[in-house]
Order: sequence, then structure tokens, then C-alpha cells
Amino acid sequence: MISQKIAQQSLRRLAVQQPYAMRWSLMNAASPAAVATGRTMQKRFAVTTTSPADESKILAQQRLNRPVAPHLSIYRPQITWIGSSLHRITGVALSGSLYLFATAYLAAPLFGWHLESASLVAAFGALPLAAKVLLKSTAAFPFVYHCLNGVRHLVWDLGRGMTNQQVIKSGWTVVGLTAVSVLTLAFL
Repeated sequence: MISQKIAQQSLRRLAVQQPYAMRWSLMNAASPAAVATGRTMQKRFAVTTTSPADESKILAQQRLNRPVAPHLSIYRPQITWIGSSLHRITGVALSGSLYLFATAYLAAPLFGWHLESASLVAAFGALPLAAKVLLKSTAAFPFVYHCLNGVRHLVWDLGRGMTNQQVIKSGWTVVGLTAVSVLTLAFL
């Protein structure tokens, strides 16, 4: 009741102070039913007519005048977006290699491949030391980085370490721990 009285009083004041504005707003106002059914579309009448070819030329000209979004090349690389990208890339690499090896392992009997453990160990043992270190570090890097960065994300899910300085510090910590762990695993 009070809100209705306030609305009536403000409408009366508007009618007394600006009678033409009140009459104009009431004449051009849409009814609630028209608004609800979507029959209150705003219409704009064109002064000139254009052909579809002219319209596409105008649109192409307007697109040339639009500002271009900045590209990644203008930004200074930061540990936050490099770490996030690397986390996604290592996740895809881990899952992709798992699916690839699992498919090859299942198809091995059909093609005569020997992918059983004894064959893989014998083939790996015959490699030179540099190749062994390279293969082991290539295999260890995605596992170690994805695991350590995943722990970092779990800490963030707890609401801890969310300031800019803490995020940068934890990013470089993950990079350092990854390098040490990969080198340790590669030379074992």
C-alpha cells in the first residue's frame, strides 16, 4: 500500500510540474502485456534503400574500421600463463600417450609387434647412455610437472596462495622442483 501511494504521489507531481512530458510518456509507453509478448519492437525506418551487394560493402568497410585485439606477442611472458599452458599441454601429452600405447598394445598381436615388458626392457637396455637419459627425462617431465602443478592447483582450491606474489613464487617453485626431480629420475 505504501509503495502504491508513493508511486501515485510521484506521478501527480510529474503531471503538475511537466504536463506535456507526462502525456508524452503515457502515450508512448507500452503496456505490460505488449512487453511480455514481445510486441514492442523498436523500429528504425531507412531513408535510402541499398542492395545486398552494397550492404556487404558497407559491412566490409565497417570491419576495417574496427580496432584490432592485441595479440599475445605484445605481452611480456609471465609464469602464470606459461605454467597454465604447460599444465594443459602435459595433461594432453600424458593422456594422449596413454591412449596411443594402450591402442598399440592391444593391436600388437595382430601386427606381430612385441610390446610386452620383457621386450621393452631389452630394447631400452640396448640403448646408449645418452639416449636412455633423454628418453627417461622426456617421459618423466610431463608426469612430474603435471603432478606438482596439480598439487599447486589443489592448494588454490583450498583458497590459499592466491596473491600475485604467492602465485609467482609457487610457479617458480614448481619449475625448480620439476627440474630437480626430472634430472634425478633421468640419472637413476
